[in-house]
Amino acid sequence: MSKLNAGSKHAGTIEELTDLERLARLIQAHAPIDGTFDLRVPGVHISRASRAQKTFNHAIAQPSLCLVAQGAKRVMLGKEIYDYDASRMLVYAMDVPVTGQVTQASLDDPYLSVRLDIDPARIAELTAKVYPNGLPSKGEGHAICVDQVDDRVINAVVRILDLASQPGEAELLAPLVMDEILIRLLNSSLGVKLAMVGQEKSKVHRISQAVAWVRSNFDQPLDVERLAALVHMSPSSFHQHFKSVTEMSPLQYQKALRLQEARRLMLILRMDVGSAGRKVGYQSVPQFTREYGRFFGNPPTKDIILLQQRAGVDVTVPES
Repeated sequence: MSKLNAGSKHAGTIEELTDLERLARLIQAHAPIDGTFDLRVPGVHISRASRAQKTFNHAIAQPSLCLVAQGAKRVMLGKEIYDYDASRMLVYAMDVPVTGQVTQASLDDPYLSVRLDIDPARIAELTAKVYPNGLPSKGEGHAICVDQVDDRVINAVVRILDLASQPGEAELLAPLVMDEILIRLLNSSLGVKLAMVGQEKSKVHRISQAVAWVRSNFDQPLDVERLAALVHMSPSSFHQHFKSVTEMSPLQYQKALRLQEARRLMLILRMDVGSAGRKVGYQSVPQFTREYGRFFGNPPTKDIILLQQRAGVDVTVPES
């Protein structure tokens, strides 16, 4: 599959371009500068980066499909590393704290990607239609899956981005095209794994319920026995399945959520270090500072200052 050199003019007409080249052009049209942008079509986001990143960015990924039209990216969840580019698509099955890094990008050939949010409820509805006689196998569920890209999925995503410039038609047609994308994913080699997202008895679905509770109550002490009972598992089984799906223990997951939220509070709301730590559940400021430094690589104040400098913001964070 050929790639479009986004910085050069293609000699042919738009009809002569491959779907991947058309996708790259559409992303550039909607993202003329570096950054991440939400399109008019709900749940569709595009990103552009003109240089590879030397450090990892921390974020909470939500259920979504990620496609790269140009360049490459690396995502880490726990100790697992996932690389994807124009030949591979990545699917997030649930909310997980990840670190990401654009590994291939330049001014002439910027990193170009699109992310489509996935509704687990819609997956459940479509799974019943795609697999009317039940899933062929239970499969192993994981929070992140990577597979070879499907050209038909690329074609459908191109049509989604085309609709972003036609708001009148987008409201009616975009949901239909999104259903097509989900159906094609369910019929792919990722199908059974993706279907687990919407299966109430699957471990992926039950762990995602636990994850939702932790996300809503991350500032509270974590009671693993109570959480296991919530999803109808024994504590030992719950701990095993949680780590199998998310690549981290429930406590590690909670810590990642707490620290990322504290970072947001300091960076966006300009909250001081002590207040941010207490807001996310830390009773000890020194403990918060130590764990923050281990997680992000720098203590809170230095980390926020570095982030502000990258963004061109000249505001410091008080210690307490």
